[in-house]
Amino acid sequence: MNREEILLLEEKAKRVRRLIIKEIASIGTGHVGGSLSAADALVLLYNKVMNIDVNNPKMEGRDRFVLSKGHAGAGLYAVLCEKGYITEETLYTLNQNNTTLPSHCDMNKVNGIDMTTGSLGQGFSAAVGMALAAKIAKEDAYIYTMVGDGECQEGQIWEAALAASSFKLNNLIGFVDYNKLQLDGPLKEIIEMSPMDKKWEAFGWNVIDVDGHNMEEMYNAIMRAKECKDKPSMIILNTIKGKGVKSIEAQGFKNHSMTLTEEIVKEALEELK
Repeated sequence: MNREEILLLEEKAKRVRRLIIKEIASIGTGHVGGSLSAADALVLLYNKVMNIDVNNPKMEGRDRFVLSKGHAGAGLYAVLCEKGYITEETLYTLNQNNTTLPSHCDMNKVNGIDMTTGSLGQGFSAAVGMALAAKIAKEDAYIYTMVGDGECQEGQIWEAALAASSFKLNNLIGFVDYNKLQLDGPLKEIIEMSPMDKKWEAFGWNVIDVDGHNMEEMYNAIMRAKECKDKPSMIILNTIKGKGVKSIEAQGFKNHSMTLTEEIVKEALEELK
């Protein structure tokens, strides 16, 4: 990936972050922190990596993405909006009455959403099943999925992880949004997940550790994952919760879901110019 492509993706990520802020501000409150921390990886996937077609969202044999940390739906919606799947006008109906954009993604309501998620752990299990199904169907497709680091405290994650390595699902590439904060506080004060990489390795996964806000590092990690032929890959994204807006970053775990005041929105949009 050349420098021009990297700069283009970084600009897209800024636009997506602006959309996230305006989207959540349209209803006043929402899951800001995890949407912002995941934005760079989502932009990279949908604009550089995945084999998808916005004009044919149900295309047979397409790559698929499952946002298992479904509470970051606002971030995925913003990426889909920037990509052209949904209109900006629709984006600002987030979580309102009769919306097609509920807080947690619904595959029956939005083109571009490959799996309904919300209950932590279940989206990841679905991604494993989708990868196995793609293997059986002999599809030349990759299944991508993202889990939260707090979500990794769910037992269901590790049952699915064990199944994926047992079935040698090299067409499954996962991401951990490792911002080290969850709803109620830092992971280390609730259930410590460090060392995250060693846990996934122990369950038979090919593991790559990267800066989750560095487009080049993430892209190279995905390319390395595709070279692995006998196991699934997990890319550990070292991220900052609320990334891109200093006042939101400063809230720490309290930005998991927070109210966006007029002042915060104004400052955020100015910072993201």
